[in-house]
Amino acid sequence: MPPTAPPTHDDSAPRPVVETRQDSADDGTIKLRLRTCDGHPLEAVLMRFVRGGGGAAGGALPPRYTACLSSQSGCALSCTFCATGRMKLGRSLTRGEIVAQFDELAAIAPTRIDNVVMMGMGEPFHNYDEVLAALRALADQRGHAIAPRRMTISTVGWVPGIERFAADDFPARLALSLHASSDAVRAQLMPVNRRFPLARLMQACADYCDATGRSIFIEYLLLAGVNDSLAQARELADLLATVHARASFHVNLIAYNPAGTPYVGSGTDVVHAFRDALRERGLETSYRVSRGRDIAG
Repeated sequence: MPPTAPPTHDDSAPRPVVETRQDSADDGTIKLRLRTCDGHPLEAVLMRFVRGGGGAAGGALPPRYTACLSSQSGCALSCTFCATGRMKLGRSLTRGEIVAQFDELAAIAPTRIDNVVMMGMGEPFHNYDEVLAALRALADQRGHAIAPRRMTISTVGWVPGIERFAADDFPARLALSLHASSDAVRAQLMPVNRRFPLARLMQACADYCDATGRSIFIEYLLLAGVNDSLAQARELADLLATVHARASFHVNLIAYNPAGTPYVGSGTDVVHAFRDALRERGLETSYRVSRGRDIAG
C-alpha cells in the first residue's frame, strides 16, 4: 500500500484566513488577501500563462499556473517602487503559513500548479529557514511534488542570503531584483544597495554561479526616465560583463504595475529598444508583462 501524503505543515497550527479574492479580467490572475491568526496581512497570487501550439491534434497547449507566495507580512527593505515597501514589517511567516498559501491557490486552480515563485511580500532571505523548509515540503514526492527546478527565490540582493543559498543543497532557482545599472540609481530605488553595493553584489552572484552551476534571473523593472535609457542598457550589460566569465544571467525586463508611487512604466518603444540593446551585447533577454494589472495595489 503506497504511503499516504504527509502533511506539508503542522495541521494543528492556525492557518491564515482568506479575506478577499480578486480575479483579473485581463489575464486570469487571481489574488488572495489573507490574514494570519495574529492579524498580519499577506498576499498570494495565482498566475495563468497561456501557451501556444503543440498540444493534441495541433491545438494549443493547456495554460500553466504559477503560485506567487509571500515570505513575510510587510517588508523591512523599503524599496521605493514597491507597495509592500511602504508597509512596516509585521513579522516573518512560518513554513506552515507559506505552504498554506500554496494550498489555498491549489484549491482554486483549474489544473495543477507547475511553478512556485517566492516573489510576494517580504524578502525571502530574511526568513531563510522557514522559506527553505516550506519549499522542501512543497517538493516532497508524497505531497505536492513540485520540482525544485520549478521554484524560484527572488531577493533584493541580500548578500548573506545569496552566500548561504550557494552552499545549500536545495536546487531552486535564484532571481535577483536588480532594477538599476549604477549604485546611484539603485540606492535611490532600493536602500539595501547602500549596504550591499553593486560590486559586492556581483561578486556574490559570481560565487553563487561557481558553487551551483546555475544561472541567475535578473529582474529589471523599467521605470520611465529613471532606469530605461539606452546608456543605462549598455551600463547594465557592462555591469553583468564584469563577472561574465564566472556567472550566467538571463535578464527579465518587467512592465511596471502602478503601485501608488511617483513612478510610471516605460513605453513599449523604449522597452523594445532597451531589450534589443541588451541582446546586441549577447545577453539572453525577455520582456515580461506584469500579471493582474487591473487588480494591482
